[in-house]
Amino acid sequence: MEQQFDVVLTGSDSPVEGIATMINYPGYNRAYEYNAIDGTIHLIVAQEPGGQWHRVAGSEPYFAGWVDELVEQINKVDSTTII
Repeated sequence: MEQQFDVVLTGSDSPVEGIATMINYPGYNRAYEYNAIDGTIHLIVAQEPGGQWHRVAGSEPYFAGWVDELVEQINKVDSTTII
């Protein structure tokens, strides 16, 4: 089953609502794709084997803080998911 959840990122003018979806991304343990509902932001973040998260693809320009915001929300969802 595909893991999806609502995410809100801080935009330059207002919050940007979207959906994050767990995906496979070559060379990384985990990866998530974020798509803003209004189509303004596309962001893929992935976790390397050492645990560090990186932006690996997405729309330009982007705020570096979006990676941290998205990862924070991923961690919240992961901590409440029973496997």
